[in-house]
Amino acid sequence: MKKNLPLLSFVFTLVLLSNPLLAQQTDRFAYAITDVQANGFNWSYLRKLDLQTGTYSQVLLNGNDVNAVAFDAATKKQAAPMTDARFGPWVNAAFGTGVAAMAYDKRNNRLYYTPMFVDQLRYIDLKSMKVYYVTDDAFTGKPVKSSDQGNMVTRMVIAADGYGYAMTNDATQLIRFNTRKKNTITDLGAIVDDPANKNVSIHNSCSSYGGDMIADDDGHLYVFSARNNVFKIDLESKVAAYLGVIKGLPNGFTVNGAAVDENNRVLVASAVQAGSYFTVDMKTLQASPFVMNGTVWQSSDLANSNLLVSGNKKQNETVELMRNKSVAGADKTTRISLFPNPVTDNQFVIQFGQVEAGSYTVQVTDVTGRQVLQQTVNVNTVNQVQRIKLGASAAKGVYMVKVTDAGSKITLNAKIVVQ
Repeated sequence: MKKNLPLLSFVFTLVLLSNPLLAQQTDRFAYAITDVQANGFNWSYLRKLDLQTGTYSQVLLNGNDVNAVAFDAATKKQAAPMTDARFGPWVNAAFGTGVAAMAYDKRNNRLYYTPMFVDQLRYIDLKSMKVYYVTDDAFTGKPVKSSDQGNMVTRMVIAADGYGYAMTNDATQLIRFNTRKKNTITDLGAIVDDPANKNVSIHNSCSSYGGDMIADDDGHLYVFSARNNVFKIDLESKVAAYLGVIKGLPNGFTVNGAAVDENNRVLVASAVQAGSYFTVDMKTLQASPFVMNGTVWQSSDLANSNLLVSGNKKQNETVELMRNKSVAGADKTTRISLFPNPVTDNQFVIQFGQVEAGSYTVQVTDVTGRQVLQQTVNVNTVNQVQRIKLGASAAKGVYMVKVTDAGSKITLNAKIVVQ
């Protein structure tokens, strides 16, 4: 019998690799933000939804408790109390001012999130249920939220590359955060509409604000807006393609939470319609009722670690390999990244990741090889960021960006599009 174990192990491995859903070790649950009342609007209570039975758990965390102890994410010591003239002590509560954006980091067993009116990245250690605040780096850099809620973050997900991504309602900020060791936060810039979108823009408040975000296994994010429109965003180009509106939802339904289930469908929840949950077929955008049991809560957000299986990946490419994939515009050896791309305001950012300290030269040339910019950057810290300005006179078109080290070795050679 023991002689057959290697064979059985090999067969089991083949089964896993031939079925992407099994290889992912699919979550059969989703975390949800609810009120303490089934049809309330105080988004400050964490629950867990069983996707097999459609049953909600009891409250896992009361995020409304202003006296609960929070910890500093960097020092792991108790965080100093904050003060705010608008919200008073509520900024100190874990879910103070409500939450509509969270992401489940399965690798570290954490739930990342941001309060709607507090410009701060936070996370829950699900093993200890302690709450940690990232106090040394602002999340969007815009602590005062605009009256139209355009700079509010309501969409967040952990993508296939292992990074967390969040987006403002107006899609002018795509924010990436590191979930390993130090919690670095990077503004990747604005999302750009695909020209084929025509009158349905990712930036339009009437069609595209609010909702939630999921990720697939092929470098894309999917935004489900509160108006039930769906956009597919390529992480490399940051271009949003409009896929259409979800069909089969009842009048007045707003998508506020979205999570991928074990059958590669997207479960959607509403913050305004109690008892109505649906699954969406991503090929047709057709919604079907999802059977719930017991008390059903309205939800402002859903999150699990499942990735949408795109069908574009080879069968033997696992999620772990995707997590090690380089970020958009990054050199695979030195981990230098460039964003946003396309460039929309004649400036972009170069982030120097795990590179040796020293002097680097940035050179930008047009398609004819004519040099339009050369700049020296002295790098002395990990993940140092340098903003490169092309100037207002730079014409629209394609440019080459080359970064060389002190020994003239090319450490980045990338193409950008200036719009």
